[in-house]
Amino acid sequence: MENPQPKCNQYSDFYFVTNPLYIVDFYSDAPCRSIEFSGCASIFQDSDVKVSGVKMEHSDPSPLKRFVQAKKKISDVFEQLLLYVQEGSEFVNDTCNNESLEQIAHKSQLNQIKEYSKKLSTIQEVLARRHMKVAFFGRTSNGKSTVINAMLRDRVLPSGIGHTTNCFLSVEGTDEDKAFLKTEGSEEEKSIKTVNQLAHALHMDESLDAGCLVKVFWPKSKCALLRDDLLDSWIDKFCVDADVFVLVANSESTLMNTEKHFFHKVNEKLSKPNVFILNNRWDASAAEPEYMEDVRKQHTDRCVSFLVEELKVVDRAQAPNRIFFVSAKEVLNSRMQRAQGMPETGGALAEGFQERLKEFQSFERSFEAKGGNDVRLEAARGFNLLIFELSRLQQIQALNPLLSECISHSAVKTKFEQHTITAKQITETVKDVMDQINIAAAEQRVVSLEEKDYLIDRLDFVRNQLNLLIQDIKKKIKLITEEVENQVSNAMAEEICRLSVLIDEFRSDFHPSPQVLNMYKSSLLQHIEQGMGKNLAFRCSDAVNASVQNSQHDMIELVKPLLPSAVQHQLPMLVPSRKFELSYDLNCATLCADFQENIEFQFSLGWTALVHRFLGPVNAKRALTLLDHNLQLTAPSTPLAPVAAPQTQICRAPAQSQEELMLSMVNNLASLTSRTSMSLVIVGGVVWRSVGWRLIALSMSLYGVLYLYERLTWTTKAKERTLKKQFVEYATEKLQMIISFTSSNCSQQVQQEIASTFARLCQQVDVTEKDLEREIQRLSDKIQKLETVQNRSKVLRHKASSLEEQLEDFSSQYLRHDLKSIDD
Repeated sequence: MENPQPKCNQYSDFYFVTNPLYIVDFYSDAPCRSIEFSGCASIFQDSDVKVSGVKMEHSDPSPLKRFVQAKKKISDVFEQLLLYVQEGSEFVNDTCNNESLEQIAHKSQLNQIKEYSKKLSTIQEVLARRHMKVAFFGRTSNGKSTVINAMLRDRVLPSGIGHTTNCFLSVEGTDEDKAFLKTEGSEEEKSIKTVNQLAHALHMDESLDAGCLVKVFWPKSKCALLRDDLLDSWIDKFCVDADVFVLVANSESTLMNTEKHFFHKVNEKLSKPNVFILNNRWDASAAEPEYMEDVRKQHTDRCVSFLVEELKVVDRAQAPNRIFFVSAKEVLNSRMQRAQGMPETGGALAEGFQERLKEFQSFERSFEAKGGNDVRLEAARGFNLLIFELSRLQQIQALNPLLSECISHSAVKTKFEQHTITAKQITETVKDVMDQINIAAAEQRVVSLEEKDYLIDRLDFVRNQLNLLIQDIKKKIKLITEEVENQVSNAMAEEICRLSVLIDEFRSDFHPSPQVLNMYKSSLLQHIEQGMGKNLAFRCSDAVNASVQNSQHDMIELVKPLLPSAVQHQLPMLVPSRKFELSYDLNCATLCADFQENIEFQFSLGWTALVHRFLGPVNAKRALTLLDHNLQLTAPSTPLAPVAAPQTQICRAPAQSQEELMLSMVNNLASLTSRTSMSLVIVGGVVWRSVGWRLIALSMSLYGVLYLYERLTWTTKAKERTLKKQFVEYATEKLQMIISFTSSNCSQQVQQEIASTFARLCQQVDVTEKDLEREIQRLSDKIQKLETVQNRSKVLRHKASSLEEQLEDFSSQYLRHDLKSIDD
């Protein structure tokens, strides 16, 4: 079929010039073809519009002016609504992305509002469009082009019989650059360059039986439909802004799933689209009039079920008004006959033509009621899209003369009612979202306030209890240290009393030489320090360690209520697992560094020994000191030298008489004492005269024998015993001096151990206090943010209410008024 050439048609006072429009058809069961046909664009000479001899001035209060006013008002409302939804989307997005505001807004709400924003943008584009758009959909050869041509009363769109085939086709994509096909039962690849060549090849191949399968492999690079499922994107691109959808069905068959699937997709994209179902080729029913009503009822029931139950776009009472049974070809031929001045019923027409013509005219009136300023018609099938644009003036001239009247009464309702309903639904939904956010924020604010108050009370409790606990622990530490000090003091006193036993246990090489003697004393000091430390530890350490552990355990139990449960289990880690050991640190080497031993021989009945024995160490020392002082005073007046000489002479001359010897001894004794010791001499004389010289001699002999015995027994062992004895006396005195110091040192160790443990516990309490302070601050910030969210959600909710009022005013002013006019 040749492409129509550009031409100029003249209708009454209006002139139309052709404007070529490029169309590409995609067929699932037919070859792909490219067609150019003439669409019409209007150019009119004056500013007045004439319809059926009636002149309408633009200044008249016409329905068209009302339509313009309604369009301006609804456009303003949708502009505000879009800004409102975008503001709400930004608000919900900020709330969702705020980590401190969990469970206030959800991603689903954000996605929902974003979808509303996209939908409103699309509706805005539809409202801004200066023409109405109608999409015709149906399978190939159902008569979409013929229906449009019948409405236009001329063969404007190409229609007719094209190439067909008697076999089933399976079209698959291939990555190769060339197209080819395979027939059933053969692996031979038949090369084809174009779809027309494919159709011709199938048509001319007589070897193909009816019902055989032919697989067509078409390059993916040449047809995007073979790459992806583009139904959604196709609907978004061409049909999402359509005002009316017309399903052109074949009345000789029934509705197919492909046709239903398309409208289900449309229904997902648009809320309650305006759908008409046109059962074309109804003239075929004239051949079997006895089944006409049954078939009509069957088609009607299925169409009503599809519109009401599946799409849910109309109710059951309105559905029959959306279903028509027509023969577009008959109407087209009839109107073309009339346009040529010939009778409408001329030519071969099937029986019942007038009824089908009235049905088509009824469809036209219903369709025209969906019109506006301009009409854009789209004819579509599964993979077939035809686009045709016709201006409002051409539509008035070419279509029914009553089109203007229909537009006047229902254009506002048809054009804006569904969008208004959608806007109300969107506004209501967004308002509900704001209410949900407001309620969630209010609930969380109440919870946060309660939690904050609880944490403040908790913080005050922790601080007060910690202060009380510090005072209590100080008292307990003082009691424990005093107890330890007394215990160590008593134990050390007992060990000092047993010092002689400890020293007797010491065994080491002894020699009077200074070097060996110094080593001996060092070892002795080390032995004493180790022995006393061991004995003190045996007496005190276990009890002190038990006391320390008990006090630490008591402190943990007292601190536990001040800490969170998660931290309470970690408290035993703050207490050292090692056993507490006291360090007594006697430091005997320093303490006894000035010890000077005296291991020279001293007769036990000597003057010094007797004085020490009878007067005691302290008094003996005083007496000897006084004696030395008296000797110094009497030395100048006493003739010591003559006395000493006779003494020497007495020792050397045993022949002297006993009286002289006694007198010499008395004189020597008198010289060693003072003048006050004359009484002793007198006593000695009395004894001499009383007992006689023999007894005195015997006593002196015994005294000498005793002296000799002691002198002979003064061995190294005796010297060692003397040194130990002297050291016991010396160390006892020194250790007595450090009892208080050592016990105090031990108590300080215990105090430090307990205090350090309590300090670690207090540090953990301080960490808890800081955590509470941070949590309180976080809750304060969160409460402030929640209040901000509440205030903003309230503002957005009030905006939604204002928009609802505007939409309700628009509905009351335009939609309900127009509906009442139509009913009248």
